[in-house]
Parts: sequence; C-alpha cells; structure tokens
Amino acid sequence: MTATDTATDTATDTATDTATDTATDTATDAATDTAAAAVAAQATLHHQWLLGLQLMVATREGPEATGEWMFRLFRRQHHAKFLSSFGKLGLEGLPHAVACARYHVLSNGVGGVRVEYMEEGPRKAWVRFRYPRWMYDGPTICGVPVEASRGFLRGWYAQNGVSLGNPRLGFVCVSEDMTGQFGLCGYFREADRDLAEDERLVFAPDERPPEFDPAAQPEPPAEDWPQARLDKAARNYAMEYCRNGVAELAGVLGRDRARELAGLSARLTGLQHYPRMAEAVGGVDGGPAEAAGFLAAMFEGMGDETALEVSGSQAVIRQSGLRIARGLEGAARDDLLAAWTELWRGAVASHRAFMSVEVAPEGDGLAWTVSRA
Repeated sequence: MTATDTATDTATDTATDTATDTATDTATDAATDTAAAAVAAQATLHHQWLLGLQLMVATREGPEATGEWMFRLFRRQHHAKFLSSFGKLGLEGLPHAVACARYHVLSNGVGGVRVEYMEEGPRKAWVRFRYPRWMYDGPTICGVPVEASRGFLRGWYAQNGVSLGNPRLGFVCVSEDMTGQFGLCGYFREADRDLAEDERLVFAPDERPPEFDPAAQPEPPAEDWPQARLDKAARNYAMEYCRNGVAELAGVLGRDRARELAGLSARLTGLQHYPRMAEAVGGVDGGPAEAAGFLAAMFEGMGDETALEVSGSQAVIRQSGLRIARGLEGAARDDLLAAWTELWRGAVASHRAFMSVEVAPEGDGLAWTVSRA
C-alpha cells in the first residue's frame, strides 16, 4: 500500500467515523428531546384532566359537592406531603408562620405554580398566587365555584398549625379567585392565644399585602433542581392530584358516580388533547401501529417501560412500571385505572381511523391491544 492509499483510507475512515458519530449524536439528541417532550406532555395532560374533572363535578353535582371534594383532596395531600417535605425544602427550625409561607411558595414552585412571598416578621408571612392560576387554568376559572377554593383552604391552610402542633397558627385570606379580586392571597399568622377551630381560617378582604421584593423570594437550590428534575416534578405534581382526586371523589359521591365522572372527563380530555400530545412526541394520525407508537412514547414519559408488537391490523403495547398506580391497592387502584385508561381510549378515538382499545392487567402493568374497529 502506498502512502497515498494510506492517506486516502485514513481520510475515508475519519470521514466515516465523523459521519457516524454525528448521526449517532443527532439520534441521541432527538431521542432525549422526545423523552423530555413526553414528560412535559404528561404533565399537561394530567393537569387538563384535573381541570376537566373539576368542571364536571361543579356542573353536574354542584358547589357543595365540589367544595367538600376539594376539602377532602387537600386534606389528604396535606397529610401525605406537608411535614414530610419540611426537611427537603430546608424549613426546619424556622418560625412556623414563615415556614408555612415558604413551604407553599417552594412546593408550588417546584410543581410549576407561581406564588410570591412577603415576610413581615417571624409571626406573619404572606403568600400571593399569580395568574394564570394553575388550578383553574384558562376559562376553567369561570366555571368552578368559590366553594372549591374555600374547600382547599380549609383542607390544607387551616390545618398547618394543627400538624405543626401549634394551636396559635392560622391563615387569613384577603383575596380569592372566583370573587374577582386580585387572586388567592393571604398570610399565615401566629396569634397571642390558641385559636378555636373556626378561627384557623378567617377572611379579611379589605387588607392588602406588602410590596413584593424579588430578592427575598425563596427559591429551591438550583444545583438540586436541574430542568429535567423540575419537568418530572411538574408531571408528578399533576398526577398526584389526579390519583388522590379520584379516590376522594368516591368518598363524596360514591364509587359508581365517581368512576362515571372521572372516566368521562378523562375520555373527553384525551379526545380534546390528543393533537397537542401527538405533536409533542411525533405521533401520526394513522392506524393501530401509529396509535400504539404514540401510546408507547407517552407511557415512557410517565417513566414506565414499554414493549411494542405490531402484527397486521393489530398492535400490542406492554406497559410495565405503571407509575400512575404505584402504591395503590384494592378499590383505590381499580377506580383510578378504570378512569385513567379512558384518557388513552379518548386519545385513540381522536384519530381519523376508527379503532378499539382493549386493556388487560399484566404483571405490575397493563397490556394494551389496539385494533381496527
């Protein structure tokens, strides 16, 4: 071999390696982007389902049922999350009013909800939720009664002092969303005496918060919360509301009615939201193979594992991990999955082609069969 041949071969090998590396890097970047998009799409989907279910309960069951449901949901969330998160958020050892206000700023911020913080002293600290309100995104706020807001204030904010063992701690609400004021706002206050149960939450609509100072706003440590973790936290935040919401709705309306409304709202959400999800993960409006590919991509956005098999006019996705139902057993698991699977039946029904979706338990997950109808 001549020097020219060697140089030519070396140049060819180098060019081939470079092209291969570039193609590999591009494919890896694309896969990473799709995975991140699927996580974000799941966060948005479960958020939309929660909003839809709120509207369905409000319009079909009325304000009182909505308020009682929100009370139960937020009391459940409170017991599950409040004290257990103090250490993670660096709140231990702080005055209770300050710790509570910072808790709501930090925990909501991790979930993608904007809340401002104003501290007047160790016994008085404010929170102000900014628009658009995550809990009533878009025009949903026009259809949810004020009883919903008061339900979650009673369920969580009025319970903080009880959970902390501080009977002097309460919450003063100065503005609400559905009343057309300036959004949910109020302050945690430690009184000079023990508060009666009906004093843990009071309303003072003529009061106004102090001026907001961005420099004093608590923020989660950036090194502990990179964007990928924040994206997953936003997804889990929305999912947890849906998980607990279905369970607590059964306690208000009974299992049958709760499953009916949760399932119908899920199906409508899937129908309405499919095009946005498909755009996010590269989904194609086609037949069973394309629909199953979309489902697999979305399920991976939950952190679940999938295996896809396509045979003729039928496709099967085996989903394992099933994050949505982790830790649930019995009726709570059954009711949630009965409703949650309707999200995906709705998404498939949004395709132009008519397809059936059968779902069966398989190990710790589910087997989905998509066929031409």
